[in-house]
Amino acid sequence: MADPAYETALGASTKDKITLLGHDLAEDVMGTVGFGELAFWLATQRRPSPGETRVFEAVLAALADHGFTPTAIVTRLTYLSAPDSVQGALAAGLLGGGSRFLGVTEDCGRFLHDVLSEVDTLPDGDGGWDALALETVEKRRAERKFVPGLGHHVHKDGDPRTPRLFAIADEEGLRGPHLELFAAIGRVHPRVLGKTLPLNGAGVCGAALADLGLPLQLLRGFALLARTAGLIGQLAEELRHPVANDIFLSVDLNNRSVPPDPHA
Repeated sequence: MADPAYETALGASTKDKITLLGHDLAEDVMGTVGFGELAFWLATQRRPSPGETRVFEAVLAALADHGFTPTAIVTRLTYLSAPDSVQGALAAGLLGGGSRFLGVTEDCGRFLHDVLSEVDTLPDGDGGWDALALETVEKRRAERKFVPGLGHHVHKDGDPRTPRLFAIADEEGLRGPHLELFAAIGRVHPRVLGKTLPLNGAGVCGAALADLGLPLQLLRGFALLARTAGLIGQLAEELRHPVANDIFLSVDLNNRSVPPDPHA
């Protein structure tokens, strides 16, 4: 009986050589291919153009760190509890990537893609995109659902990452239908919602990644890839200027006992 064969186009090794994506790892990749470019290449199994690499790496930079978010705090607290487990601290932070932090990147990309998949012909010009966006926002309002990528708890007057990423995509000729629809949503939503909300950075990152043709199922994975670098930075700072114990003691020394509140 023949041995089973497990085919892969990714990494493979022989006694004296390692190949990756059909290239010699040591000779063709190391010192030649940047990490962002390699991450894109691994996910798509095609080498990105310089423009695609620039947009992709701009997304990674946008999502790497955003201060003392829950993901950063839990990473620091886990390291305080288990300093022998750097992997545990990083994993704790990454596990917090969900619908409120980081997960919006995937949610927005999928949402925009779902809208576009139902359109027979893509709009031509801002007027056409605005009409599609208005219909989309009105439908979400009628369904009592949020529009992914709208609003930010800090950047209420505009997320600085959003115009920059639009500009980079424009410069590289990579402003595709997902970014066009997202921009149109930003223009028309006040007519429906009665207030103006910023297009947040996580949402525009999702639109940009979708325009790059990256797998929708992995968009959150790219956000987590970016945040891993940020969490390593949080741990590095925690080593030099620790705050986790102060956070812990702030809660521990200021809790107060109250009567039980039974679940009804």
